[in-house]
Amino acid sequence: MTFDKSGAFMMILGAIIISFVVIESVFFLVKSWRRGKALGITSDSMKKTVISSALFTIPPAMAIVATVLALSKALGIAVPWIRLSVIGNMAYETTAANSAMGAFGAGTIANEITDPVVFSSAVWVMTIGSIMPLILIPLFLKKMQKKMGNVVQKDTKWADSMSAAAFIGIIAAFIGVSLAGVNASEHKKPGDSAGILSLVTLISSIACMLILQKIAQKKNIHWLETFAMPISMFFSMGVAMLFAAAAPDIAYIEWR
Repeated sequence: MTFDKSGAFMMILGAIIISFVVIESVFFLVKSWRRGKALGITSDSMKKTVISSALFTIPPAMAIVATVLALSKALGIAVPWIRLSVIGNMAYETTAANSAMGAFGAGTIANEITDPVVFSSAVWVMTIGSIMPLILIPLFLKKMQKKMGNVVQKDTKWADSMSAAAFIGIIAAFIGVSLAGVNASEHKKPGDSAGILSLVTLISSIACMLILQKIAQKKNIHWLETFAMPISMFFSMGVAMLFAAAAPDIAYIEWR
């Protein structure tokens, strides 16, 4: 059988999984609607809730689309489509795929995977890593929440500190890659590692995010705060492409 990351088999597999997700969502929507009726909630109130909920899914969906596009060159369309429609997220999927490819000396997700062994290994790493939360959360989440709740009750500042620390840790990991790069390999291409292009992308995304948040606060535009992250992602991607096309000699200067 010919290796094809986006072949008919993979696309059919993706369609089956996505169909299950959609059917499950519709099932719970219908059950919730009927339950709302039984509780005496008006149809207008439930319609407003459904519409507002649907609108608030657009920003994370935009971020997911950006991640699918980022992974599609290496893994094709089918695997990122399946992963990010079920359990995956941008931070984990890109890190796991890069780690697996780096172990084989295949570069980063900016490179196309042509070896079925590398492809299957990347998919396995992404999948196995996602299994752990499904095991740990049912077994240990209640105990962890109880202990964290006891700490927060003693000192309420701990809750904000722990949340901020977790978020800063994730952001720091991405900034580290932008500044320090990844391990070089024989498949390395210009733009894979840390350099001017990664730095410009990082700075442009931060700047766009800060500007949008400032506008949202000053003009009291609440919906803009929700859309700030995906807009910043697409903006920085556009800046990176324009910069690479306009000044490739400068853009592809790398220090690792």
